[in-house]
Amino acid sequence: MDNLISLIRSLGISGTYLGYYYLCTAVALVLEDHDRLLMISKILYPKIALIHKTTPACVERDIRTVINLCWNRGDRERLCQVAGFRLQRKPTNGEFIDLLAAYLQNHPDSPTGTI
Repeated sequence: MDNLISLIRSLGISGTYLGYYYLCTAVALVLEDHDRLLMISKILYPKIALIHKTTPACVERDIRTVINLCWNRGDRERLCQVAGFRLQRKPTNGEFIDLLAAYLQNHPDSPTGTI
């Protein structure tokens, strides 16, 4: 979990946004079961909403907010390093969660800021 938090913070996303916490939970759940990415709206968002006592719509919106923050004001170069390729457009919620989960699976012991 420390690697996940370090990774998200390295992208310029801080704990002052609810989406930060929802994103942490989303990535952790996807790391447990990657198939959750196949039904984000029907399975993943409701599960996160239940954990955080909110609604799936709030989860989706707040994750989208931190992705926008990362894309517009965060470390886009670091995001491209995490993705493994140059991103031509802002990733969707599902793509962003998948990028982070795949990076953590492929770099489980990576310290913050390095590949």
